[in-house]
Amino acid sequence: MEKFITGFHSIEEKVRAGKNQSNLKIYYNKAGPRVKKILEEAGKAGIKCTQVEDKQLNDMVKNLDKTLQDHRGIVMKIENTSVQESNLVDFNAWIKAHKSDGKATVVILDRVTDPHNVGAIIRSCDQFGASLVVIPEHNSASDIAGNEVIGRTSAGASAWVPVAVVNNLVRVTEQLKEAGFWIYGADAGGETLGKIDFPAKTCIIMGSEGTGIGQLLEKQCDTIVSIPTCGKIDSLNVSVAAGVLLYELYRRQN
Repeated sequence: MEKFITGFHSIEEKVRAGKNQSNLKIYYNKAGPRVKKILEEAGKAGIKCTQVEDKQLNDMVKNLDKTLQDHRGIVMKIENTSVQESNLVDFNAWIKAHKSDGKATVVILDRVTDPHNVGAIIRSCDQFGASLVVIPEHNSASDIAGNEVIGRTSAGASAWVPVAVVNNLVRVTEQLKEAGFWIYGADAGGETLGKIDFPAKTCIIMGSEGTGIGQLLEKQCDTIVSIPTCGKIDSLNVSVAAGVLLYELYRRQN
């Protein structure tokens, strides 16, 4: 199988992460300054680049989401997509390897189904040093490797931030607790963010904008935390809320 990627940020990060991967190909039309920079880095990484007509680029992206069809003169093709993306990890292996870590931040996304939100959260995780994002296999935007809306919204961060797709989030929180993590659920009715003293090993759970965190998962939380606001509407977008929490956690720990 094959897939196509558009967007300067997404292609640049795939180039940076794709050294010695023969399954990556770049097709371009006019080499403007930004495209030239990508082509230069791709050449260093051994990625083949081919100049084609604009019509060929349009044909490559015609089946993508409309927001991804604006290729701006460059498209990356990934052949043999059965090859696992470098950022996908096995949670059991990850937790075993990181049990002795003195500091780590894990973000769990419970039923966050909009890939734009998932991509934006992953971008914040990259910027504020989260160690892992955990996503359930069902009732979520879990196709990280194949979803280019996530890749483009994350500005390429989805190529770098470790992501684990799991069957059971409750079991994941139990394993995190066993490894010394404290679990914080984000909800408007919780303890005010300013009163929370986050420990070095913290897990933040972000729930669906419609229904919040599932009941069984909420019972696993040590504390429910809320972000104080002063607006006329009742809540923040889930990706914005995640960014605020991650920034505050990063600020205090650094």
